[in-house]
Amino acid sequence: MKTDDFISLLATGVAPVDRHALPKRFGVAILIGAVGATLLMATLLGVRRDLADVALTPIFWAKIALPSCLMIGSLWMSTRLARPGVRAGGSGCLIAAPVAVVWLAGALVLIAAPDDARLALVLGKTWRVCPFNIALLSVPGFVAVFWALKGLAPTRLALSGAAGGLLAGSTATLAYCLHCPEMGIPFWGAWYLLGMLVPTVIGAVLGPRLLRW
Repeated sequence: MKTDDFISLLATGVAPVDRHALPKRFGVAILIGAVGATLLMATLLGVRRDLADVALTPIFWAKIALPSCLMIGSLWMSTRLARPGVRAGGSGCLIAAPVAVVWLAGALVLIAAPDDARLALVLGKTWRVCPFNIALLSVPGFVAVFWALKGLAPTRLALSGAAGGLLAGSTATLAYCLHCPEMGIPFWGAWYLLGMLVPTVIGAVLGPRLLRW
């Protein structure tokens, strides 16, 4: 077979690549993750009864801001790493910044609090179940995000898996905020982040296995 004939044979039936494949896949993944986490939260945990009242307070929106910023940062990182040879860029700073702000604010709250009240501010009333609940709510998003990544072309598989896990965890935390009664910044800086860390670590471990071409 001649070279020209061989090239023609290989090119036969090849469809053009969808330029919008990346936003489409991640759009579907985020929708599944958000809806799935919200349904699980409402079914298994329940929406807090005073949500309408507490939603009028600035501290509630500060609580929402933490997972929202991490979701945006991890989405940016995931979409960059989904393309071969593309580095994470400034997305890492966008992930680190809200964590640093919450830790700083939490430290200031603890410094201003009486000595005998500091442990209670960190533990709250739900520290035993909070990370587990977030990890549980992240399952639909985790599956959906890995589906999105698998259909693209990541090359840094562990980091891509970690970013995808954080995306699932932060999406789940947003839903969990509609249930969680904790309103203390030190609590969020410890247990919310630990809950999001669980799918992040799992994603880093499973990434090289599940995202391999």
